[in-house]
This record gives sequence, structure tokens and C-alpha cells, in this order.
Amino acid sequence: MVIGVYGLGRFGGFWAKTLATRHTVLGWSRDASRPLPPGVRRGSEEEVLSADVVILCVSISAFEDVVQRIASKLKPGALLMDTCSVKVHPARVMLENVPKSVELLATHPMFGPDSGKNGVEGLPLVFSPLRMEEEHVKVWKDHFKNLGLNLVEMTPEDHDKEAACTQGITHFIGRVLGELKLEPSSIATTGYRDLLDIVRQTCNDPWQLFVDLQQYNPYTVEMRQDVHRAIATMLNKFDSIDALDG
Repeated sequence: MVIGVYGLGRFGGFWAKTLATRHTVLGWSRDASRPLPPGVRRGSEEEVLSADVVILCVSISAFEDVVQRIASKLKPGALLMDTCSVKVHPARVMLENVPKSVELLATHPMFGPDSGKNGVEGLPLVFSPLRMEEEHVKVWKDHFKNLGLNLVEMTPEDHDKEAACTQGITHFIGRVLGELKLEPSSIATTGYRDLLDIVRQTCNDPWQLFVDLQQYNPYTVEMRQDVHRAIATMLNKFDSIDALDG
């Protein structure tokens, strides 16, 4: 089996390198000067798209355009897999645009180059078969489990609802804290160091990923409103204390 990884950005390169420890992996990037990850062989766009399994590692905002452009180039019987950090949007795009002769699997590796720098064993991967033979579902469950991943099966809708309150809020708060330009301190508490770690992990990711997480998950609007209300509530409590003191 040959896996084609389409897109070798920060996450795509990391994922291609990880998969190459157990599979034959071809990689393609629109930026031909981008370094090739260890163990990955560079392929032309046509070679990658004709692989047995094609994994799309492209930005959420570009996903629909990419799928519409490449759908007809996938070979019958192939498996198309996404890695987007939202699931409702890419699932809909693939189901609406990809020929029925191609199987579809929605995934979200809940990690990246920072959290997976010491290996991916024990890290979660969301697994949502959209259009697959049952025997192929089992094969890919086994592939991911053999990498040591913690497989989490859920629907795209359930993923986005939960992710808005976990990943979405983490990236939002991380970017807010990043605006404060927080610095390390010799008297930092464990909690403060944890905050700096959140800033490092979220702000190391591309700005476009943050924007896409907020725009393409239908449940993040409510999350941001809840954060805004919570901050307003805390400020009002302090205003009340100041008024009593006065």
C-alpha cells in the first residue's frame, strides 16, 4: 500500500514522517523547495493523487477548492482521508464532491509537531468513517492502533461540538494571552508556566489555522460568547467590590 500525503506544511510534514515509519509514503507540496521529511519520497502531484490512500493536509479554508480540483484525479477504489481540525465542513465537502468509487474517512489527529515531538503513542485521533467497507474500517483502525494512537470514534457533529469547548477555547485563550506578550519569570508558579506553554503551542501554529478553527466550526461562536460573558461577569464583580470600598 502506498500513501500519498498531499500538503507538506508544518503538520503535513510531521504526519508524513510519522506514517513513513510503517508505510511507503509519497509526499507533495505546492512549494517544491520545502524540505522532504525523513523517510518520505517526493512524488509529483499526479503520483500522490494516484496512490492507494490519499491524505489531505491542507488548510481548512482551502479544503473545498482542493477537493473540487482533485476529486476526478483519484483512482477508483482509493481511500481519501482528511486531517482537518474541524469535521462537519470537510465531511460535507468530501461526500458532495468525491466520486462514490472512492472511499472516505474523516480524521482529526489531536496533536501536532509540538505535542507529538516525543512520539504519538497514547495521543488521540478522532476517527469518523464516512463511506467505507467495514473490512477497510477495521484495517485502518489497526493501522492507527499500531502507531500507538488512542482511537476515538465519533461523528463529525459530535466532534465539532466537543472541540469548540476544548480545542477552540484553548486556541482562543492562547492567542489572547499571546497578545499580552507574557515573559518567563524566575518566580513563576507552575500555573504560570502552564499558561506560557499554552501560548507557545497555540501561537506556534499558523495564524490561518486559528482563524479556520473559529470560522469553520459552527459551535465556536457560542464558545466565544460564553468567554465574553464570563469576562464581563468577573469585571462586574470587581466593579461591585470597588463600589463598596468607595
